[in-house]
Amino acid sequence: MNSNIIKNTSRLLVANVIAQVVGFAVYPILTRLYSPDDFGALNIFLTIGGIATLFATAEYQNSIMLPKSEKSGVACFHIGFIITLIVTLLFFLSIPFAGPIANLLNVPQLSASYWMLPIYILVISLWTLLNYWHTRNERFTSVSAYQITQSVTGAGLKWGLARFASNGLIIGSVVAPLIALATNIAATFRTAIRPLLTFDKDECRRMAREYVNFPKYSLPRTLINNLSGNLPILLLAPFFGAGYIGFFGMALSLAFRPLNIVSASLYQVFFQRAAEQVQRKESIKSFFIKFLRNATLAVVPCFVILYFILPKLTEWFLGAGWNVTAECIQLMLPWLAVVFIGSTIAFIPDIFQKQRTSAIIEVIYLILRTCALLIGILMNNFLLAVLLYCAVGFCVVGYQIVWYISLIRQYERSL
Repeated sequence: MNSNIIKNTSRLLVANVIAQVVGFAVYPILTRLYSPDDFGALNIFLTIGGIATLFATAEYQNSIMLPKSEKSGVACFHIGFIITLIVTLLFFLSIPFAGPIANLLNVPQLSASYWMLPIYILVISLWTLLNYWHTRNERFTSVSAYQITQSVTGAGLKWGLARFASNGLIIGSVVAPLIALATNIAATFRTAIRPLLTFDKDECRRMAREYVNFPKYSLPRTLINNLSGNLPILLLAPFFGAGYIGFFGMALSLAFRPLNIVSASLYQVFFQRAAEQVQRKESIKSFFIKFLRNATLAVVPCFVILYFILPKLTEWFLGAGWNVTAECIQLMLPWLAVVFIGSTIAFIPDIFQKQRTSAIIEVIYLILRTCALLIGILMNNFLLAVLLYCAVGFCVVGYQIVWYISLIRQYERSL
């Protein structure tokens, strides 16, 4: 059992690392082929698509793995798929309004690519459902193959389309997952897809009622998290234009790609270990205090050095004209430091059943972030908006870390 868990986790981790590395490595090429405006339009496109896909699955993908019977699991898949078709149709009907929507967001380039948005929503939502179906049946090789195919194909398409279309970034972001999805379905049709072709209306109704808490409670929480993370792109674009959004989006990508690879891996390991120790009523304080101390000692000096070399490093990596990206990352560094530590141990509230408090903090976080960005908008200063946004992030995530420590101490006193 343990060997299977290690093998499956390693397989997914390797695939994720490969996908992230390919995506990261292609940036120096793409930033010399596309303008910041092109990247800004891509960020807006992906932000709208990402929010839409949340509604398209209504979080029912989480229910696919829960039922004991395969029939019920298939019904959960069908519920999500039906909702996906409805949301996709609604976005198809919005295509005639592409021009006004693009003008409202101050990203005129988006109007030419808006027609691809329903396709993107359909493909990503369908893969989200299929991903959980594969996971239910322990087909981790299929999940890994999709990740690598999408990343490699996307990098190749974005590079190849640069000479033919200014919206090549968006085309590549739509076509790559489409190719990866089609390849995955073709490769797993007999073993994984065939059971999904049997539709049971009564079972779908029963499962929709049984797992109604996913759209009722999980969807709003996930939506708040998504909106909070994409707030700068949605709020700043109408006032500062696609170019600045391109700079900021690139800063987020460069900062969080390597950060997420490390923190996500540590998160999985720490979560499993802490959950087992709490189940056995064992002490966990020394382990986490040691991690926090060592992580702080490692991260702070590295980020201080990074602050001074970022301008030259960014120019070398991305090319000339991306200095605003370097300035954004410099402003982010304190926030990134606490995010690395906080995201690694963000499972603490789940272990101690403090999800309600965690959700309240997320709502407050969203409100404070909105206020920070609005101040920058009122002052007509893009970098001030970024600075205040990151300052709020530093304070809130720092508070969360302190709260996590207090939860651990309360647990230790109960032993």
